[in-house]
Amino acid sequence: MNFPRPTTSSIAGLIAPVLAITAGVLAAGPSAAQTPWPAPGKNITLVLPFAAGSGTDTTTRIISKDLGKALGTGIVIENKPGANGSIAASYVARAEPDGYTIFVTTNTSHSANPYLLKNMTYDPIKDFTPVARTGDLPFMLVIDPKLPVNSVAELIALAKKEPGKLSYASGSSSAIVSGATFGTLAGIDLLHVPYKSSPPALTDVIAGRVSMMFVDVLTGLPHVKGGALKALAVTTKQRSALLPELPSMDEAGVKGFDITSWQGYLGPANLPKDIVTKLNAEIRKIVETPSVKNELAERGMEAFSGTPESFDKFLKEQLAVWEKLIREAKIEKQ
Repeated sequence: MNFPRPTTSSIAGLIAPVLAITAGVLAAGPSAAQTPWPAPGKNITLVLPFAAGSGTDTTTRIISKDLGKALGTGIVIENKPGANGSIAASYVARAEPDGYTIFVTTNTSHSANPYLLKNMTYDPIKDFTPVARTGDLPFMLVIDPKLPVNSVAELIALAKKEPGKLSYASGSSSAIVSGATFGTLAGIDLLHVPYKSSPPALTDVIAGRVSMMFVDVLTGLPHVKGGALKALAVTTKQRSALLPELPSMDEAGVKGFDITSWQGYLGPANLPKDIVTKLNAEIRKIVETPSVKNELAERGMEAFSGTPESFDKFLKEQLAVWEKLIREAKIEKQ
């Protein structure tokens, strides 16, 4: 029996449907097989560069309660203090970009460290994916209440009378830069006493072993209210709405003093866009919820958020801001 010889057009006609079916299977395959994020039963770890009890730790725990519910998973907070936040930053920079390791940090690791540390173990821009900014943490100047002063002007006068005798503690880059900026702008000689985190630094100020400290409002305010510390001013150029009774450093006579600490969430580099979008959306909902915003405000944090793109732009701008602050404070890299 003679069969008709297939033509090129007939072969193409047979192959086309097969290719179409194959392409459809391939296109549907990854989507159908893709593991949802977060996977059921798999926790998300929020890595913090400061110790438990710090301002960042407290605000993160407030936000994480609702974040875990919104994502339907457990949230684990892992504190990795030390080396000005570099230990935690390096850890997250080398983590898998799978959405299960997220960095909750501040200007310490991502704005100031490049100009404070000689040996950086991470790149604050290239090694991370911006997710969401969550707000600002104003700082204030607190002193040992046994010091015979009641204002910034009186503190400066005492420091000039006894050069090199007064000291300031630090548990973050904001505290380091604030202390050095105060010394430079006021023309006074202060001894710097560094700590791994704010809580132990604050303990020594309360005990009278260190004269003063620039500390985030959240961490320092309970001690001020209890009388263990005396607050003299806030570090922002204008008075803070959270502490309207305190003058700004600029208003108190240290002209040009303007330092604010920011806070935000970042993932390792190359974090998938769908994870970034989902995480950003949930964080923004939480931060903009009136009850959460009020709870954070009561603890000294001005909460607000925005898009990943706006956070990325802000991060790059802050590098220039902190480079100028550190240069003008005459702080040498360590």
